[in-house]
Amino acid sequence: MSKSGSDTVAAATVRELRVSGVDCAGCAAAIERAVGGLDGVTEVSVDVMRGTVRVAREGGRPENDVRRAIKRAGYAVVTPEDAETRRPVGRQLAAIASGSLLGIGLLLGWTGASLNPVPFLAAAVVTGGWYVAPRGWHALRAGALDINFLMTLAAIGAAVIGEWAEAGSAMFLFAVAQLLEGYAMGRARRAIGALVRLAPREALVRRGAVDVTVPVDQIAIGELMIVRPGERIALDGVVVTGRSAVDQSPITGESLPVEKETGSEVFAGSINAHGGLEVRVTHFADDTTLAHILHAVESAQASRAPTQTFVDRFARIYTPVVVGLSLLVAVLPPLLADASWMTWLHRALTLLVVACPCALVISTPVTIVSGLAGAARDGVLIKGGSQLEAAGRVTTVAFDKTGTLTAGRPVVTSVTGIGGFSEAEVLRLAAGIERRSEHPVAAAIVRAAEDRGLAIPDVAEFSATPGQGAGGLVEGRQLYVGNVRVCEALGNCHDGAHQQIETLEREGRTAVLLTTAETALGVIGIADRPRPGAAAAIRALRDAGVNQILLLTGDNPGAAERVGREVGVDRVYASLLPAEKQEVVTRLRAAGVQVAVVGDGINDAPALATANVGIAMGAAGTHVALETADIVLMGDDLDQVAGTISRSRATVAIIKQNVAFALLTKAVFLVLAVAGVATLWMAVAADTGASLVVIANGLRAMRRRAILPAQPLPAELS
Repeated sequence: MSKSGSDTVAAATVRELRVSGVDCAGCAAAIERAVGGLDGVTEVSVDVMRGTVRVAREGGRPENDVRRAIKRAGYAVVTPEDAETRRPVGRQLAAIASGSLLGIGLLLGWTGASLNPVPFLAAAVVTGGWYVAPRGWHALRAGALDINFLMTLAAIGAAVIGEWAEAGSAMFLFAVAQLLEGYAMGRARRAIGALVRLAPREALVRRGAVDVTVPVDQIAIGELMIVRPGERIALDGVVVTGRSAVDQSPITGESLPVEKETGSEVFAGSINAHGGLEVRVTHFADDTTLAHILHAVESAQASRAPTQTFVDRFARIYTPVVVGLSLLVAVLPPLLADASWMTWLHRALTLLVVACPCALVISTPVTIVSGLAGAARDGVLIKGGSQLEAAGRVTTVAFDKTGTLTAGRPVVTSVTGIGGFSEAEVLRLAAGIERRSEHPVAAAIVRAAEDRGLAIPDVAEFSATPGQGAGGLVEGRQLYVGNVRVCEALGNCHDGAHQQIETLEREGRTAVLLTTAETALGVIGIADRPRPGAAAAIRALRDAGVNQILLLTGDNPGAAERVGREVGVDRVYASLLPAEKQEVVTRLRAAGVQVAVVGDGINDAPALATANVGIAMGAAGTHVALETADIVLMGDDLDQVAGTISRSRATVAIIKQNVAFALLTKAVFLVLAVAGVATLWMAVAADTGASLVVIANGLRAMRRRAILPAQPLPAELS
């Protein structure tokens, strides 16, 4: 709920409070109404899944009145520690007391005892509604129609017409429903809380000659962290001394421990196995890879799924319509058909309970957050509900080649000098330029020069052209290194260079040219092998229901076709510039195809941005990818692509099941209520049961899912 523009919010003081008892969208709306009217409050947002209230306020005013407003709405501000351990004792006692009194009252009525059951039934109404009625009163004052108000009104109405057993049963069942809903929601919260607890709050740090235990938020970049066997690593860093196997499955999803030694990168939240490590800290506590994962998961609700948006809009219309219908049911039959006022008032009260769309509203967010939390637990970061739903609809996956389908560590296989230049001279000069480039092919050239012990020169005025290569001033000469487009752009290709390029491409290798503005100086052959599991990962994608798998690369057709054949893609697009990759994706989307592009999260940015879903691979520690991609595979594992699409399909299927079940339940009880078949307590039981069913079903999205099929590919692209 916002009361002003973004400029005001930016200037405001923002606080986040932990609140107990927030278990549904109605709870969130009640708090937003209570806090939103306070002086200076510019924005209020409630995260039901985390149980937090975020308040933006001008002037840095004290938050005591915010706490009081939350308390008046029927909720309590607690510390994060209390939120972990706090149990709804008061609610439990109220539900137990209500149930006991209801049981006594019903028993007295059934046995025909001389003792009047009404006082016991009335007491059951009061105790069951102890926490409900105050919230209902606050909603009424705010002009809202929430479930607490509807339940309170229904119970009072039942009591007025003498249906004390109905009133008591309804309030007791609703009290139990709120308890069970809180427990079920707590389970989803604990799944996210488990991520929070991955990183220790303290670490052993060497300061001077002494090792001291320090809170992680007081550790600076560059300090030396001591990690003993069996301990969790507290902060991201680089190993300085030691060797050990590290279980980093909480971050990357890798099933086996990874060997770490001097120079290896380690991540907060991973577990050191058997060896001692000394780690140089590279990121502050709030800037680690794990912190970025947590931030993305916790804020995922800001990216609302299309289904959730539809459900929320539907609920805003549905509730007042049904309330209006209940009023007509209460008034029209007695007025027009001389029917019994008591009969139709009872039916109208039942309709009031049916009017609450609790199950419908909670059906989508609990499923989405469960899916996001389960994916994060497996080392996959999905940035929000809309991205999750989009991944569930994917029918085509387009892969980048270098570093994605291939190992990303190409090697130099040949060097040929032209015009009298030696192999060593060609490799040495090319490495001088490529040392400034981040491309895997550039790294292969530099590595080959270093392995041969060549003296690599410095480069000045370095510049890179995406999809072509790079250039710079080396030893007084302007040199260029890149693919055939370099010499075509310069107009200096000759037959000798072309013959060498054609030979390499026929062999499925990549040709890299070294050239001046006037002539080619040499050709370097590069080869990169497919990842060991690439073919299996492609087969897994087909099993997951992906109908078309493409390879998009700037490499030459020969090398691209070789890799495409070996891994089993359907079609290869070679010699593409970044803009041309984007054009391929644009054409697919225009034909109605749901496209995912898999790359490194930094290169191929236009294609990743244009796709329905951009997936960055191997992005653990790469914060740029964490911030920009729709889905981030923290590990360098191609199998995660198929697993992520399968999980997304399963989550979308669960959302559809939940929405359909919630709508069907409401429709049935609308008819039964008007027909006089459903009683007040039956409507409460149905509403409670539906809410619990959709929550329990939604929690299944945390599991690793079986592969589900996609929709068929459009005929024009098959």
